[in-house]
Amino acid sequence: MPAVLPLGDPVPDDGRLPSSCGEAVRRSLAAGVPRTFSLYVHVPFCTVRCGYCDFNTYTAPDLGPGASRGDYVDTAVAEVGFARRALEDSEVPARPLHTVFFGGGTPTLLPAAHLVRILDAAREAFGMVDGAEVTVEANPDTVDEAYLRELAAGGVTRVSVGMQSAVPHVLATLERTHRPENIPAAVDAARAAGLDVSLDLIYGTPGESLGDWRTTVETAIACRPDHISAYSLIVEEGTKFSAQVARGQVADVDPDDQADKYLLADELLEAAGFRWYEVSNWAHDPQETGAHRAEHNVAYWRDMDWWGIGPGSHSHVAGVRFWNAKHPAAYAQRLATGVTPAVGREVPDAEARLLEQIMLHVRMVEGLDVRVLEQAEDGGAAARARIPQLIAAGLIDGGLAQAGRIVPTLQGRLRNDHIVRELAGF
Repeated sequence: MPAVLPLGDPVPDDGRLPSSCGEAVRRSLAAGVPRTFSLYVHVPFCTVRCGYCDFNTYTAPDLGPGASRGDYVDTAVAEVGFARRALEDSEVPARPLHTVFFGGGTPTLLPAAHLVRILDAAREAFGMVDGAEVTVEANPDTVDEAYLRELAAGGVTRVSVGMQSAVPHVLATLERTHRPENIPAAVDAARAAGLDVSLDLIYGTPGESLGDWRTTVETAIACRPDHISAYSLIVEEGTKFSAQVARGQVADVDPDDQADKYLLADELLEAAGFRWYEVSNWAHDPQETGAHRAEHNVAYWRDMDWWGIGPGSHSHVAGVRFWNAKHPAAYAQRLATGVTPAVGREVPDAEARLLEQIMLHVRMVEGLDVRVLEQAEDGGAAARARIPQLIAAGLIDGGLAQAGRIVPTLQGRLRNDHIVRELAGF
């Protein structure tokens, strides 16, 4: 999340959306085109702020009325109710929740009963589809079997554990507080509770060798999770890491090193029955049935609709994007006075929408439908002319391109930004 939220256009106090939102959803439903609705719940609390993190998180347990760890549940539930009323008033057709995701921060710093209460409120407000995916992010230090059983009993189906690394000195550089042995313990506890498990990894940390990274990936595989995400470390402006790099205290990330680690991860994961479905995500799917994908994130990549609960959360409904006040106290105060927590919104123009579609779709194994390029001012002529060059460079699959889909090869996944620039024409 950027240090400063965009300004955008003002949002009415009642949170009402433009009439175009309801019209767009009704058209989709009438045409039988899937347009799912999801909920993201941001829990902004952490015990320690990691040096690389630029998320909207806070280490203080009490950030003012309605924004302390103890009463945050009431504020989040209040926004769930506000969201339901705003969508009804905007005449956006009601849709049951397809997925729910509790992110952070560290959601598991809150009592399990608080997360379940928010989920209950969401279920009552919107309903949920059968088999809806409900995920909670977890620091391995903050969960045990009893906690996870309470989540599962309340309707949570999946836990995403922040593993990052299995090597102590790498965890220390990242300022993670858990020990490597906490990871299999957390996975075992989740399994005992009947939950699906995802592990999140970070590669390219200064001082991490290729052997260290191999240890991390092999340790993750040995835990037998359903899903693994692997993200390259990015030194974000304004973070502690960024300042350390600027002072020469920590080496900057090395793109070539990160590329080598990505290739190693893909090799090890493929051999273990994991299949990539998005550039940074692999699902355990030996039979290639599409099992175990993170459906909430897939909804983002496919440009579906979601409402973001919590300070700084972003939402998207039928082409309209809006975002909440960033500080928890300001966010809670707005809800306490009965006005929308959203402080800005925008409707991206046709050019921006096309760029988003290209950026998101070429990250996925299904790729980008070439017909999407026809939305460009020239009808996609310039982008189509560059496709043979991308094939020749080994960055996209030639056979699939001829069949009408732009799908990155393994080398293309490493140079995904280049593919986007070529197709978008900049």
